[in-house]
Amino acid sequence: MATIHRTTLEPGKLELLAKWLPEQEWFRPGGGELVRAGGFRLDDPAGAVGIELMVVADGRDAYLVPMAYRGAPLEGAPAGALIGVSEHGVLGTRWFYDGAQDPVVREELARLLRGEAVPQMQGESDAVDGSVAVAPVAGWAVPVVRRVLEPAGGPVAGQVVAGYTAPDGSALRAVFVADGRS
Repeated sequence: MATIHRTTLEPGKLELLAKWLPEQEWFRPGGGELVRAGGFRLDDPAGAVGIELMVVADGRDAYLVPMAYRGAPLEGAPAGALIGVSEHGVLGTRWFYDGAQDPVVREELARLLRGEAVPQMQGESDAVDGSVAVAPVAGWAVPVVRRVLEPAGGPVAGQVVAGYTAPDGSALRAVFVADGRS
């Protein structure tokens, strides 16, 4: 299990995302300042990549941003995959990548969709996040990340749902789906 360090991160995740998100074609500008609104972590069995699925909101919209943190640049990373570089107070330089484009994150999401990985709390070491609902599928699964949150509801087969409450009080969900199941 990953260890959560109580330390500094310069620039912080929200600062990195505030620069990266406006460059994404699916982002709607003009909603205001970003705030952390929820999410969860997954553990890389090899222990080399940090994985966080973060929900950020800007007062109008909420976005699901899967992120990978690495101790070195990702070889062969697609253009636009790098969110930014930050200095971690314990681990040193970290390269943050769009998890939808990172092979380790995609594999762990697939394992989660098959019921083989356990969602972890964002701010606690070795703590299961019981607020994340998983409706696993058997066999092969390719995760698809939907970037904008949807109205609340429970998962159906092949979905992972993390809840979020919008600023207006409505319940929303971050949804990951399996595509190409066999």
